[in-house]
Amino acid sequence: MAIDMNFSHDIDDEYVKLIRRMNPPRVVIDNDACKDATVIRVDSANKHGILLEAVQVLTDLNLIVTKAYISCDGCWFMDVFNVTDQDGNKVTDEGVLDYIKRSLESDSCFASSMRSVGVKPSVDYTAIELIGNDRQGLLSEVSAVLTHLKCNVVHAEVWTHNTRAAAVMHVTDDETGSAITDLERLSRIKGLLSNVLRGSNSRSNGAKTVVSHGVTHIERRLHQMMFADRDYELLDEDAMEDQQRPNVKVVNWCDIDYSVVTIRSKDRPKLLFDTVCTLTDMQYVVFHANVVAEGTEAYQEYYIRHIDGSPVKSDAERQRVIQCLEAAIRRRVSEGLKLELCTTDRVGLLSDVTRIFRENSLTVTRAEVTTKAGKAINTFYVRDPSGYPVDSKTIDSIRELIGQTILKVKGSSSPKEQKQASQDSPTRFLFGGLFRSRSFVNFGLIRS
Repeated sequence: MAIDMNFSHDIDDEYVKLIRRMNPPRVVIDNDACKDATVIRVDSANKHGILLEAVQVLTDLNLIVTKAYISCDGCWFMDVFNVTDQDGNKVTDEGVLDYIKRSLESDSCFASSMRSVGVKPSVDYTAIELIGNDRQGLLSEVSAVLTHLKCNVVHAEVWTHNTRAAAVMHVTDDETGSAITDLERLSRIKGLLSNVLRGSNSRSNGAKTVVSHGVTHIERRLHQMMFADRDYELLDEDAMEDQQRPNVKVVNWCDIDYSVVTIRSKDRPKLLFDTVCTLTDMQYVVFHANVVAEGTEAYQEYYIRHIDGSPVKSDAERQRVIQCLEAAIRRRVSEGLKLELCTTDRVGLLSDVTRIFRENSLTVTRAEVTTKAGKAINTFYVRDPSGYPVDSKTIDSIRELIGQTILKVKGSSSPKEQKQASQDSPTRFLFGGLFRSRSFVNFGLIRS
């Protein structure tokens, strides 16, 4: 007798809901158990993606996970995180602690299967996803097109890895300040941006533009986009320096029915999110894990099975897991000099700043663009396209154009800069004659 698979799936979903109603998530936050970290314990009925959801909540608050212990018996999930703020202190803000507890205990946090990013409609902005070959000036050209089409970039992240560039951008109409709804205009935006991604090569490998009104987790989406783009297959074994390369191993133990993944790498913020995100999207379930990040090195150990219940079956699968985890770790590694920009937001700001980078022969390897309460807070990682260190005279020239107090080099606090900061107005340069005369990419080369 044939079984209705949809009916069977519905029964499974109802069973999971029943288990969750009988055993809602429980979160305990303890600031006394550890002398140098806040301990967060999460107990819940297990479901694929639940670990990622928990890590995502902590990561979005910019908390640092110094240790983690994960255990699952197949039906029940227990996770213990030791976390600090970015300064290495315990988390004591009652508002933050309450938010963590409410978020991790809410049904919405764990309700969806994490096999794909859920898309919710947004009236606040239009989401644009871009992926294509990386090249010097690409971000400048993209932002110039958006400015020309009267779009304001309110939030964006750009990653580059292995000759590929991916971006998720939230844009609004510069007149209404809300999402763009006109279908003809959206089609034009997509067409022009697709042409920019292709550049002079009409057959550019894998150039893709997606425009939607969905709400997604940007960093999760960037991982998914680059994973789908198979950027992990482009790893240059010779070009990757040994000290930069993560040490990833995957072994099967004969006496247990798991594959054991061990990762040793340089520690950095959001490292745990990046690895858990990739394992989840590759359809692996983490049953047990131990994570320690002390000093400059991080150690991660995962006991995994594929979602079908099997460990890693072949050497080819093992190699693919290694490659994908290496790629996930390196995507967020920011090569180049870090520049931070903070000023009053306005339409075309991103276009003007990135144009100056391009005109001074700098390549943007990673970017984070945020706006809040009328202020733009942007971070750029730039490098010389020839591979040499960025010339300090070039940076000085760029900062003279934009404004010493507006564009800062991370960790730069010389007496000369401190004196200059006291003299400069935050808007002295940015709204001067330089930015009143705009220059855009040659739109004669862009076909509508």
